[in-house]
Amino acid sequence: MGLKGKLISQIDIKSDGDVFHEIFREKPHHVAGISPDHVQNCDLHDGEWGKVGSIICWDYTHEVAKEIIEAIDEEKKLVTFKVIEGDLMKLYKTFKLIVHVDTSGDDNLVTWTLEYEKLSEDVPHPHTIMDILLKINKDIETHHLSNPN
Repeated sequence: MGLKGKLISQIDIKSDGDVFHEIFREKPHHVAGISPDHVQNCDLHDGEWGKVGSIICWDYTHEVAKEIIEAIDEEKKLVTFKVIEGDLMKLYKTFKLIVHVDTSGDDNLVTWTLEYEKLSEDVPHPHTIMDILLKINKDIETHHLSNPN
């Protein structure tokens, strides 16, 4: 069994896909207010919100992840975060989170991709991280459906 892996989850959302993309592109600090059960804080450590190369730190579900915004693709509505410090680095040699929002037609589809390399065979695949992301996804959707502005 290999140490490298990829988990992908797709979920339809009823809320505006452009707004969803905007949150992860330049307003990730709003997630703590929208999903406080899963994200307690998100701080900017270096750079500017929404800029490639900026470093942000997430406090989530009793863990911490410092990430660099590795890529933003406005056309594809895609943001890539690379974890550079924190609790995940105790288990994984590399860890990336990619959030892609497809807004073609009337449907909005959010795709979460986790790309990682485990430090050893004993390390679990990050299904719990994906579960947290899907719960955050649901909280963001619920928030924007009840507060459309």
